[in-house]
Amino acid sequence: MTMKKNRSLLVLATVALALLAGCASLQRMAKNAFKKPRLTFKSARLSKASLSDATVDLTYQLENPNPLGLSLASIDYAFFVEDKQVVAGTPPKGLNIAARGKSDLVFPANVKFADIVPVVQTFLNKDTARYKAQGSVGIQTPIGVLRFPLEHEGVFEVPKVPQVQFESPRISNVTLQGATVEFPLVVRNRNSFPLPVGGISGALKVAGASVGTLSTGDLGLLEAGSTRQLTLPLNINFLRAASAATALRSGGNAQVKLEGQLVSGGQNVPLDVSQLLNFRR
Repeated sequence: MTMKKNRSLLVLATVALALLAGCASLQRMAKNAFKKPRLTFKSARLSKASLSDATVDLTYQLENPNPLGLSLASIDYAFFVEDKQVVAGTPPKGLNIAARGKSDLVFPANVKFADIVPVVQTFLNKDTARYKAQGSVGIQTPIGVLRFPLEHEGVFEVPKVPQVQFESPRISNVTLQGATVEFPLVVRNRNSFPLPVGGISGALKVAGASVGTLSTGDLGLLEAGSTRQLTLPLNINFLRAASAATALRSGGNAQVKLEGQLVSGGQNVPLDVSQLLNFRR
C-alpha cells in the first residue's frame, strides 16, 4: 500500500514538473515573441480656450506591433505651466490600445490663468507660455507591466484678446435736438483656435463728448481667424454732446473713443479703442 502510494506521488510530482517546465517554456516563447511597444510624443494643442482658461491636450502615440490589444495599467502624470502645477486628467477615450497599430493617448490639462499669474491681462500679453509634463504610464502586457516616461517640455499659444475697431459711422434721423448714428464695429479673432466672446460694452465719446454706451450682447464662439461685423445704433443728444454736434450735423471727421470691457470665459478684459473716423450721411 505504501509502495503504491509512493508511486502515485512520484507520478504526480513528475506531471507537476512537466507542467511547470511547459509553463516556463510557454512564458519564454511569449517573451521572445512579444515586441516592446514604442511611446513617442506627438503634439500639444489647445482643445478649448477662452481669456480665462484653456485646456492643453498633450498627445502621445503608442505603437503596438503585437497581434493582441493592450491596456493601460497605471498613470502617474503631472503638468506644469510657468513652473506652477495645474489640474491634469487621464485619456478620455479609454485605456485600451489596439493591436498591430498606433493609438493616440491624449492627456488633457486645464489651465486657469488666474492660478498662474496675479494679473490675467499680463499673461494674455504673452505670445506663448512654457509647459512641462512629467510622469509615466504603465502598459499591461503578457510579460508584465512595462513603464514608459511622459517627460516633455515645450510652449503653447496664449489666447490673444480679439482686435476691436470701428468703421465709418453713418448718420441718420438728424434733428435740431440730436441724431441717430450707426456705429459699425468689427471684431476679429486673432487666434488659431475658436474663442468665446461673451460681449463687448463700454462708454462712447465723440469729439471728446460722452454720447452714451454701446453693447454688443453675447457674440458666441468666434472661429479661428474669423471676423464678425456688427452695427450698433445710438441716439445722440446734441445738448449733452455739443462738441460732437458739428460733425454729426454735417458729416466729417471726429475722434471716437470706446472705453469698456470685453468678456470671454467669465474674464473681463479692459478695452480702449480710439480712432479718427469719417461720419457719413
